[in-house]
Amino acid sequence: MRKGQATRERLMDIAEGAIMDKGFGATSIDEIIAAAEITKSGFFYHFPDKNALAFALLERHQQREDELFDRLEARAATLSDDPLHSFLIFITLLAETMDAMETGFPGCLVATFVYQERLFDRNVIVLNRSLVLRWRDRFRGQFERIAERYPPRDTVDLDQLADFVSTVVEGGMVMSRALGERQVLSGQVLVLRSYVKLLFQPALD
Repeated sequence: MRKGQATRERLMDIAEGAIMDKGFGATSIDEIIAAAEITKSGFFYHFPDKNALAFALLERHQQREDELFDRLEARAATLSDDPLHSFLIFITLLAETMDAMETGFPGCLVATFVYQERLFDRNVIVLNRSLVLRWRDRFRGQFERIAERYPPRDTVDLDQLADFVSTVVEGGMVMSRALGERQVLSGQVLVLRSYVKLLFQPALD
């Protein structure tokens, strides 16, 4: 990694940590550059303003999230070509990944930005909302494939079911952080797994 790129990544790491701890509004450019030990002009070389920083953080968050989900989905697909079984494996792998993270699964930048939406320009707001819809599209696609083979045992809107995945993960993060118990998040994800299994698994005759 080139020096300039390394500095940019360090600034983003510092900013993201501070934002997750106390919010975007309470995180100042001065504290970021002090922690990074660079000049203010050095910061503005990489980010013209805080909105540009926020946009870059969301783009990186999206890339990392996509890479994680793509990797886990690919792994699940190698273990089963059945869409329901593959999804259940994916959820198990996701829960295991969350538990294996040394510092616990990080809080969601998307939710943090939603709570402080008034601080951002339209570009950041639009990107943040697109990340939420990205989850919906990803998981709806999985549920559509499952439903083609296993009709759900209860009436369910697949968009709402896909959003339920986001709700469980986001809520699990809040609960885990509030209680100081990192396993709460993975536990909630496994409860989601049980629900999906019961919803689509054929009834026994």
